[in-house]
Amino acid sequence: MKSKKSLGQNFLNDEVVVQKIIEAGEISEKDNVLEIGPGRGFLTRELIQQAGRVLAVEKDEELAGFCRNSLAKKNLEILEGDVLEVDWKKILTSRDFSSYKLIANIPYYITGKILRLFLENSFQPQILVLMVQKEVAERICQKPGKLGILSLSVQYFGKPEIVMIVPREKFNPTPDVDSAVIKIVVKKERRLELAEEKKFFRLVKVGFASPRKTLVNNLSAGLGLGKEVVEKKLEKIGFNGKTRAQELDVGDWKGLIKKF
Repeated sequence: MKSKKSLGQNFLNDEVVVQKIIEAGEISEKDNVLEIGPGRGFLTRELIQQAGRVLAVEKDEELAGFCRNSLAKKNLEILEGDVLEVDWKKILTSRDFSSYKLIANIPYYITGKILRLFLENSFQPQILVLMVQKEVAERICQKPGKLGILSLSVQYFGKPEIVMIVPREKFNPTPDVDSAVIKIVVKKERRLELAEEKKFFRLVKVGFASPRKTLVNNLSAGLGLGKEVVEKKLEKIGFNGKTRAQELDVGDWKGLIKKF
């Protein structure tokens, strides 16, 4: 069965990587698992052995049919459709997936959309284990000093870590880049109230408007405030006029929104 370049298909073919994904997801027979992009079922075959129930969504009609026929098991349901277009709240609720874990080997060009879809909504999974481009994994897991909008957004909702680097040779056909398995444990503690959450992300966006400029310059221009005013507010959370946006972590930004 040939891969379809138009769908960004590169099929994992390494058992060691599969086991690392299972371990990272902390999969047990008590778990509901949502798998995005089962492809030929290489990972799915192991998931249905370990998990209580598996719901796998596949966009490719041919592959969806292949998995239904070759992996037929009572605890597996294959859902054919585009992960970005279905009503996930309705689907998960109707299947009593109020608590679930997300496993995904997705086309890399929709990584950001997948993260936003499953982190910024009310139907968040407990854990996400994703196969992503190596460079994207490194960006997501950056520490203060090198943070960006992507890393801050993910780290606001959860705790990310790189589980392993996956060389391009572990896929068929071989992609042009190396990959990485990342694990994101969704935070259980209460997030900001909706109004403050919107303010948080708006402030982050303004703060990173021009990465080469200082935070004072970006916030001053974006919020229409004098530089001295902004600098005084920054000093109250322990920063100064030379501070850049990438130096602030999630807690710092939460502190900052209380000053503006």
